[in-house]
Amino acid sequence: MTAKKQNSIEIGVYTLADIGPDPFTGKTISAKQRMDEIIQAAKLADEAGLDIFGVGEHHRLDYAVSSPAVVLSAMAYATKQIKLTSATSVLSTLDPVRLYEDFATVDLISGGRAEIIAGRGAFVESFPLFGYSTNDYNELFSEHLDLLLKLNENEIVSWNGKFRSALTEAEIAPRSIQKQLPIWIGVGGTPESAERAGKLGVGMALAILGGDPLRFKPLVDIYRKAGIEAGHSPDALKVGVTGHTYLAETTEQAMDEFYPYYANYWNYVNRQRGMGTRMSRGDFEQLASPETALFVGSPEQVVEKILRQHELFGHTRFLAQVDIGGVPFHKVERNIELLATEVIPRLNKAIGNDEKQDTDLISIS
Repeated sequence: MTAKKQNSIEIGVYTLADIGPDPFTGKTISAKQRMDEIIQAAKLADEAGLDIFGVGEHHRLDYAVSSPAVVLSAMAYATKQIKLTSATSVLSTLDPVRLYEDFATVDLISGGRAEIIAGRGAFVESFPLFGYSTNDYNELFSEHLDLLLKLNENEIVSWNGKFRSALTEAEIAPRSIQKQLPIWIGVGGTPESAERAGKLGVGMALAILGGDPLRFKPLVDIYRKAGIEAGHSPDALKVGVTGHTYLAETTEQAMDEFYPYYANYWNYVNRQRGMGTRMSRGDFEQLASPETALFVGSPEQVVEKILRQHELFGHTRFLAQVDIGGVPFHKVERNIELLATEVIPRLNKAIGNDEKQDTDLISIS
């Protein structure tokens, strides 16, 4: 593997592999076509120089991916340098041993590029599917996370818990190429989750899908405070941001193109959750206004939003979800291209200049 230049902020894309109808034709592509396009998107992102590609987990007929590790293994052979992560793995209902071994296998296949973002997930269909109760929602996550971290650190593990059989001097194989798999916790908005991530010294991936990003600043502060108090190096406490994204040459074009797909996305997601609300164009324009966290616009507009959040959070990673609501693949391709050719250079220049100014001030003082 050839060395890759490090961007100021890692920029990547992720998919939840939703299979939604086209808002213009009403037609829905097959799971096979959706899977082929996802793997092709990873290949394009790798060739374009993006840093990371993420794949989510759902257990519903209107999503194409239930096993991120299997899909990421296919991507490992189609790509050369891009990091490959789950986004997220529903840790509450996954067996931690199987999760670790699957991603250690991805790490071997990919040459050391696998990561895990562990979370609770937005849906609960996996609980009855795998024999768990939603009454144990929080306890399951805590116990499984504790075991996953032990598996990541040790080749031979003894462990005892409430929800799975005990391990006694169990050999955990294969081992990853990386000394330890990078593990992040997906945080939606609870201080408890942010504090837990900090205490454990793992990365925190913030899902910011709209509104004023300032409201997430307390979570970042809690995370870093808890991490430092637990003895972790500030450099080890990494924050990532994920968000819905759509790019075009101008902000007006991006708004016009994306609105039908974004409204379509929330229409069927709200139906999945038992709600019948629809998004008006006015609602969409408010959600995508310059001060919000919805990354819709020209490259300049999206860079401004990322930089504003960088000032707030000091995050080191941004993952864009660009394929929701039935967005056709040629538009997904264009978004990947614009991220690579327009967004990344602008970010590197802006953040690089900021870092240089900080260094100059230190040297003068």
